[in-house]
Amino acid sequence: MLKPVQASSYTLRDIIKGGFLYVDKTHDLHELVRVGKGVYFLSRPRRFGKSLTVSTLDEIFRGNKELFQGLWIYESDYSWEKHPVIRLDFSRLQARSAEDLQYRIARHLHRIAREYGITLQDGPFDVMWDELIVQLAAEKQVVVLIDEYDKPILDNIDNLPEAIKIRDTLKQFYTVVKALDQYLRFVFITGISKFSKVGVFSGLNNLTDITMSPRFATLWGITEEEIKRDLGGHMTAFAQHAGMTEEALLAKMRLWYNGFCFVEGCPNVYNPSSTLQLFALQRFSNYWFETGTPSFLIKLLKQQKYPLSDLHNLAVRELAFSTYEVENLSIIPLLFQTGYLTIKAYDPERQLYTLGYPNREIEDAFLTWLLSAYNERERSLNENHLWKMIDALEAKNLTLFFTLLDVFFANIPYTIQLAEEKYYQSIFFLIFKLIGFRIEAEVCTNQGRIDAVVETAKAIYLFEFKLDKSATEALNQIKDTEYYQKYRFKGKPLTLIGANFDSSKRKVNEWKEQPDVVKA
Repeated sequence: MLKPVQASSYTLRDIIKGGFLYVDKTHDLHELVRVGKGVYFLSRPRRFGKSLTVSTLDEIFRGNKELFQGLWIYESDYSWEKHPVIRLDFSRLQARSAEDLQYRIARHLHRIAREYGITLQDGPFDVMWDELIVQLAAEKQVVVLIDEYDKPILDNIDNLPEAIKIRDTLKQFYTVVKALDQYLRFVFITGISKFSKVGVFSGLNNLTDITMSPRFATLWGITEEEIKRDLGGHMTAFAQHAGMTEEALLAKMRLWYNGFCFVEGCPNVYNPSSTLQLFALQRFSNYWFETGTPSFLIKLLKQQKYPLSDLHNLAVRELAFSTYEVENLSIIPLLFQTGYLTIKAYDPERQLYTLGYPNREIEDAFLTWLLSAYNERERSLNENHLWKMIDALEAKNLTLFFTLLDVFFANIPYTIQLAEEKYYQSIFFLIFKLIGFRIEAEVCTNQGRIDAVVETAKAIYLFEFKLDKSATEALNQIKDTEYYQKYRFKGKPLTLIGANFDSSKRKVNEWKEQPDVVKA
């Protein structure tokens, strides 16, 4: 059974008792829980099943074997020994300050203590935390499950002094975990971001980070094999409903939702939330992005004036995208950890990772949000104008095309200095990239210069833009460098267009075209 809900709203018990579909990941979880003691950390993007994993581990360590009938672990050699479980979900605390976080942690510890018939004395939150673990461990070692550990920090990332205080509060919290290691059977901590160990986890030096472990590379997400195995009936029904073959449906699914990779050489995985929503609603859409806006990421990209075209096929070493500090937020690790970039290739000789957008859903939605942020127009208005620009190209009406293009720049606040080339370059890049997504044709914007190719069903347009120069100079650059040669055998009319953007007037002040340059 499938139902169009967000994955995080489901626990394992909800899924099993409700008769819903569960992609069995218990073989991999068995690898985590079968050993004696473990303190693990995992970073994954939102909607990738972290909370479901926490609820599954909760049921395992409470010894609820009967809940797992039909799953791999039920027939395994696991002992199903019962342990007291402390489960904390920091996304539910909604703290706006370090003091507020400490109060909310203390209140939650009281609630857990009452569940086990224990009375805690009011006091500093770390003292109460210590007391709860020690008392629960009187008969059995304790299991600690922490979900969304970084949510209090990310919720306050725009207020750096408070974010640092919150980080220091969490550091106190995890220092207690290290000090009471003898009382603990298993610790599992999840989050989106991966702050360095000298930050949040400086006191937890026995932490094993499985974020990029090949052993657990596909534990979060759905592999194509799992889709075929567990969703085969839904594939058949969807394909019939859409009037397409199952092979064609799977190819489209790969384009939209597959492509996530978190360790070199691992199989790609599909976003689980979007994939299940796809089958439940039987339509392709940007499901993952609808669950939240990466406002702090977009703000950071604008503040650092990051060239957006550089986010495609970005070559970095592991240290460049694995961790970061609150005081020094870095674009690349944030985009990787939040799922907007993923591993596309790895060069073992040079130890270089190539990062890129995982799939169409992520790239299209992310760039759409960025365009709205850069020109401060509603996304629906931008979407409408993009389609009008496409219609203008289809009708070979370049006058209308450039009139519509100027609308994007007219809505940029005057506090932005468009004489800064990177800002206007980013807007051109976003516009042409998004046009390409909507007509599902070729659009490529080369790094280092503002030129773009738009291929419609009937024609090819090659644009070159200049800043505060002339349309003639832009057109001549296309001719002199012969950018157009790679398109000469496409069998369509090719039009070269040179345009100049006037930063003082915030508009394209002139453009020139040379139509029918090459005919096959």
